[in-house]
Amino acid sequence: MNEAPSSWRRTLYALWVAQTLTIIGFSLRTPFLPFYVAELGATTFEQQALWAGAINAGGAAIMAITAPIWGTLADRYGRKLMVLRAMFAGSLTISLMALATSPWQLLALRFVEGAFTGTVAASTTLAASTVPKERLGYGLGLMQMAVFSGSAVGPLLGGVLADTLGYRATFLLAGSMLFLGGWIVLLLVKEEFERPATGPSSRDAGLSTLHLLWQPALLAVIIGLLALRSASGALQPIIPLMVEQLARGSGGVNSLAGLSIGIAGLTSAVAAVVIGRAGDRFGVRGLLIATSLLAGLTYLPLAVAQSVPHLVLLQAAFGVASGGMLPTANALIAHLTPPERRGAVYGFTTTATAIGGFVGPLGGTALAAAFSIRVAFVVLGGTLLAAAIWLWQTLPAGEPRAESERRPAPSERTRAGD
Repeated sequence: MNEAPSSWRRTLYALWVAQTLTIIGFSLRTPFLPFYVAELGATTFEQQALWAGAINAGGAAIMAITAPIWGTLADRYGRKLMVLRAMFAGSLTISLMALATSPWQLLALRFVEGAFTGTVAASTTLAASTVPKERLGYGLGLMQMAVFSGSAVGPLLGGVLADTLGYRATFLLAGSMLFLGGWIVLLLVKEEFERPATGPSSRDAGLSTLHLLWQPALLAVIIGLLALRSASGALQPIIPLMVEQLARGSGGVNSLAGLSIGIAGLTSAVAAVVIGRAGDRFGVRGLLIATSLLAGLTYLPLAVAQSVPHLVLLQAAFGVASGGMLPTANALIAHLTPPERRGAVYGFTTTATAIGGFVGPLGGTALAAAFSIRVAFVVLGGTLLAAAIWLWQTLPAGEPRAESERRPAPSERTRAGD
């Protein structure tokens, strides 16, 4: 049920602030994670790359399993509760990372984090259930702006804090930011949720969700998100290592790595809102196809970057593409999904993107260790282009609608002689 006009805006803006703080907290560790595992005992380049990839991928692997469960619980018990669970759990696990004494402990904490977090899916589901349908592009674009602006500020701030305060203090500050975000949601976010008195059995609900996911259009969108998450996830552990190679021994490597990662978040944040609004006016299909093609075309040239400024420029261009792709994809999923099944569908969507978050860091670092960082960029960029072509060939023309909206009502079927 949608809230009154002024109420849904207050809820959306409070949720945006909380999610921004949360993503900043998650992203603070990104630029220095390979160097933190070196401090904990991983001394060679190959060890740093593989440990950083495993730690980034570990949480995503567990999230791929648990996300549909949380999504189904959101449909039954409310979406706000799921946001609170994700933010407070993340606060605890990130804070505990400050006490790690070995890479194995970091990996274990990432497993726990993956099982109990998922703030992006939880917040997206709550926003999609609160914002009026005609403003979905704007609302989901704003939520995606929170993700990207947090992803921009977090690495920039994290690199500076790591160079000045140290790694462990930065982890504690990151956990505090998630804790604050959780309290903002608890006190300021309102949800008008009515728990269904009766409904289909868990088995029937699961089959209904799987039937929805098997729609060619929805499946293509989810595969596109998986490819994007794989490519962007691979950047986190290998960009700092590439910066170290390109910087050629200059100081402030953590800060340069933070700038290289964070610039994509900055450009994505702007693109998310601008392209999200455009989707409300012009439709999301064409914008999703265009931005997915742009993502592949801006990722491939990372393989030939020759300097840190060159890397930063290419990252900025890729950020524009991914910033436009995510809100249009999420809006299209909302259009293709009945409101009562959105929690479950977004949960399965999170599973797909979590698989990308697992495959991307592991695959990217494995390719970097076995061949070179540049080979990893070529393989992942080609994957993005293949997914974009699939979207172009699969998405139907016209205004997307949920399958339940396209079916005639029973009385209409009777009149038609069915």
